[in-house]
Amino acid sequence: MITIKTKEQIAKMQAAGEILAACHREIAKMIRPGITSQEIDQFAEKFIRDHGATPEQKGYNGYPYATCASVNDVICHGFPKPEPLKDGDIVTIDMVVNLDGWLADSAWSYGVGTVSEEADKLMRVTKESLYKGIEQSVIGNRLGDIANAIQTHAEAANLAVVREFIGHGIGQIMHEEPQVLHYGPAGRGTRLKEGMVFTIEPMLNIGDWRSKLDSDGWTARTRDGSLSAQYEHTIAITADGPIILTKQ
Repeated sequence: MITIKTKEQIAKMQAAGEILAACHREIAKMIRPGITSQEIDQFAEKFIRDHGATPEQKGYNGYPYATCASVNDVICHGFPKPEPLKDGDIVTIDMVVNLDGWLADSAWSYGVGTVSEEADKLMRVTKESLYKGIEQSVIGNRLGDIANAIQTHAEAANLAVVREFIGHGIGQIMHEEPQVLHYGPAGRGTRLKEGMVFTIEPMLNIGDWRSKLDSDGWTARTRDGSLSAQYEHTIAITADGPIILTKQ
């Protein structure tokens, strides 16, 4: 069942989103060759707690970290690690902030040092795809309109849309209805209504869209070893159009 949020509840989620966005802005300043994703994770957890919130991912189904840190061919749910990031890597930092019981969720991909042209294109088109989806997030449209806008933009750039991992409703629970696909035909799926809140989080690969799971049970990476990127916002459907609750 889709839970419709009141304006007051959306404001609470936006307050969580402001902490999350501020944390991403600080992480962007930290990204450089030599830093570890473990150091970034420790910074993020301290930042979130220092702002009166908690990292919702930590302990979720046994997940041991405050963030997911996905490097290069890792699509999502990568563990923060002590190995230094290298010049040319791309790393996606994904986190969920809980402020007074209300959640916000956002992932961002970062280039480390100087990245290749293909990595730069991957990140640029993935971010553009996110905003193409957000543009379709208006009352009366359908979830398929979001999905199709993302897929059309991605595939026009010869990039593949990951199918196995999708966006989701969010509120006081991390994963609610509806499921938000990033691929598929327009004009289908649930019609968007005022008060719906969900994530849009396209993951694009340079190669094949299929994934495989590491033995840790969490880390999903591209089956062919190609690079992957992800950008994610939490958005609210309002009479005045979509509001990005995690706007940086």
